[in-house]
Amino acid sequence: MKGLPAAFTRYRIMAWVTGVVLASATVWLVVGRLFLDYGDAEMRPALYGYLWIAHGWLYMLYLITGVDLAFRVRYSVGRTLLILIAGTIPFASFFAEAAVHKDLKKRELLPT
Repeated sequence: MKGLPAAFTRYRIMAWVTGVVLASATVWLVVGRLFLDYGDAEMRPALYGYLWIAHGWLYMLYLITGVDLAFRVRYSVGRTLLILIAGTIPFASFFAEAAVHKDLKKRELLPT
């Protein structure tokens, strides 16, 4: 399939970047609420808000790369939605990327 390795590389990068930003923001949320008393919005550092904004924009790129890959591989609608939703659940994009990589290797669509 033409362009599949490049599409997978783009998806892989976005899955990791989106996953790291979401995981960082989520860990900061939990630690801030439990240990640092960030219940009041004025007490939160500005970086905290920037992480959530960054995740929103990065998630849009993740959606684009995920749909591009799904069309090239001809994934079903259900599998495509699972891949796309993984970008909204902390740490799930790492597992989704690994599952896609395993599937593409099994189907021999990626060079070794």
